Amino acid sequence: MKQKFHYATITEAIEKLKEQGFTLDFNLHQNRFKVGEQEYPADEFEIVDLYRYEGPSDPADEATVYALANNAGVKGILVTGYGASADEESEEALKHLHYKYQQGQQ
Repeated sequence: MKQKFHYATITEAIEKLKEQGFTLDFNLHQNRFKVGEQEYPADEFEIVDLYRYEGPSDPADEATVYALANNAGVKGILVTGYGASADEESEEALKHLHYKYQQGQQ
């Protein structure tokens, strides 16, 4: 996977992505992205970029920051931990998004 930039910290990645217009803070529940009361089907989105962070000694420090966008111009950020307890539909939605991202990188 080819990344445009790499930021030293999760906080820096989020700040820089917000400057690029990724202003919504997504939560993934089943196969939908939620922002407050608004919901969006996950399959309408593509991963524009992603950044992985690994803690030097604590697995709890491991996370992935996703920059997501859809064709309607909705842009936001999703931060997930590795191995976080997510429901099966959420995991499948992320796998599908990763697959589309990898296909676009080839």
